[in-house]
Amino acid sequence: MSSEPEKAGQTLPPFASNLVRRGKYGYQSYRALKRVVDIVVSLGALIVFSPVFLVLTICIAAADGFPVLFRQRRLGENGVMFSMLKFRSMVKNAEEVLKRDPVLYEEFKTNFKLKNDPRILPIGKFIRKTSLDELPQLINVLRGEMSIVGPRPIIEKELEMYGDKKDIYLSMKPGCAGLWQCSGRSETSYEERVALDEQYYVTASIRNDIKILVMTFLAILKKEGAQ
Repeated sequence: MSSEPEKAGQTLPPFASNLVRRGKYGYQSYRALKRVVDIVVSLGALIVFSPVFLVLTICIAAADGFPVLFRQRRLGENGVMFSMLKFRSMVKNAEEVLKRDPVLYEEFKTNFKLKNDPRILPIGKFIRKTSLDELPQLINVLRGEMSIVGPRPIIEKELEMYGDKKDIYLSMKPGCAGLWQCSGRSETSYEERVALDEQYYVTASIRNDIKILVMTFLAILKKEGAQ
């Protein structure tokens, strides 16, 4: 006999654990409506923000040439890798600059981020602080690789930080906005971030998504925790 969540129409991945089975994120009705919302919102936002895309393209190209978009491989739903898009906020040879400084490289390997990153372009500081660098992720949402609301996309090595909560992360589609983004962002520890992702999975609903989206927008306006 199937479990109660499965009777109610829950879609579970093949690696689902008991912890995953108690979450509301897997319900087919929620996921179907979430996808409709993702398409409508991302398409509308791309149209509305098209002038911003044009201005940022010109500014970044003038500061450091092309390409203006940065692509990084991230871990998506069910462990499928995808190229997450962002406006480029760093110099072109950012990886080489990082590896030339042992102290910075060690900090990055430990935290997967830098407190004071010397690789960031002047325009990059502004678009990071305002989160405008993440606008191209709307294209990822339209493609179905990301969602408007969900856990932040991580690189493959970061999955180790989730410990026994890996199943929860892999069961979700990464999002542009999420509980981490509106809960202090860079000031939040990784343990707290994992707990927030679990909380989101267990309590998932369209109402919560709307609340998280509004809270994230307000956090961006207040410039809380942005780098």
